[in-house]
Amino acid sequence: MDPKLASIIEQVKVDIITPTQQRDNARQLEEVSRSFISDTITVPTKEMFAYAVQTSLGDDVYNEPSTIALEAHIAKLTGKEAALFVSSGTMGNQLAIRTHLQQPPNSIICDIRAHINKYEAGGAAIHSGALQNALTPKNGHHLTLKDIEPHVVFGTDIHSAPTRIICLENTLDGTIMPQSDIIEIADFALKNGILMHLDGARLWHVAAETRTPIDELCAPFDSVSLCFSKGLGAPVGTCLVGPKEFIQKVRWFRKIFGGGMRQTGVLAGSVAYALTHNFSLLPRVHALAKRLQTGLEELQVGILSPAETCMVFYDPSTIGIEYWEIIDRAAALPNPIGLTGSRLVVHIQTSPEAVEDFLSLIKTLKEEKVQAGIVPSAVNSDGMRNVYIKATRTSTPTR
Repeated sequence: MDPKLASIIEQVKVDIITPTQQRDNARQLEEVSRSFISDTITVPTKEMFAYAVQTSLGDDVYNEPSTIALEAHIAKLTGKEAALFVSSGTMGNQLAIRTHLQQPPNSIICDIRAHINKYEAGGAAIHSGALQNALTPKNGHHLTLKDIEPHVVFGTDIHSAPTRIICLENTLDGTIMPQSDIIEIADFALKNGILMHLDGARLWHVAAETRTPIDELCAPFDSVSLCFSKGLGAPVGTCLVGPKEFIQKVRWFRKIFGGGMRQTGVLAGSVAYALTHNFSLLPRVHALAKRLQTGLEELQVGILSPAETCMVFYDPSTIGIEYWEIIDRAAALPNPIGLTGSRLVVHIQTSPEAVEDFLSLIKTLKEEKVQAGIVPSAVNSDGMRNVYIKATRTSTPTR
């Protein structure tokens, strides 16, 4: 071999698997089982990988059989004509908005807490030139038609951007939006030529908790984005569903966005495994979340948002504790617990022991505060509030 080429070949080579990789992976799974940070941190299992590597080897930009089979299944499951596999929930939402909106000026209505409003980097403005009208639900739980209707922009007044899409999210911060309210909003939208999109990243939880079929939950919407890497534990992926012509256009925008993928069979296989084996685990997840809430309430900890599905939002200030104190002490446990603030997320790999250990830690901290003369106080629950609070230090920690 040419010495120069041989040198380049050696430079290109890399081994990213460490000598302790298997042991590290086992430790990672243990850490995940004791983390309440998010449900996106779940890790693929050996069984998932074993199934996934049996899938087809096509190129998804051209023709990938296993991915096509998954898309056909999701389309049928949701009662829509077609589906497209994309890399993330954010991409699914942004592709839907961009494809629905033909020509500015446009505006969309959403909940002020919605993912598309808070956690997608202003994508609707950047990609679609759309104004987001983010509304606060008066009931403190979910948007209703009474919240939305006064803010819908009709007509041809050149000073305003007409409302083209109503974007809802279910679940939102772990709470379930009543289907009756969704249908009422959808009926209004249909009568007024407004499109409906659902960010259904965690819609699987709604189906499991309410025993409502997926197609029934999706029926009021023109498009729906369904994530596989949150509640279901797949490593990556979302499907966007809708009419066939719509999905054909979405495929075009996916390419423009740089989202065209190649050998996605192994990803589709992981999703198929998650749908088959992990969806049935969600009732257990909900039960653990409810155990968290009950345990916190027994300790007089404030509940900002109850456990309707997989999340609990809590306020430890009622027993004189700050979030950072809990985070520091949880991290210092012999078997640490992962936390970020007010949000506790339970997932399919959460261990019951982690739940009990967390509650035991809160009990210990409470007892320390009582000994220090701290008197529990009530949670201020007046009106709509931000329940997703990330920990910040407001005082110097004591040793």
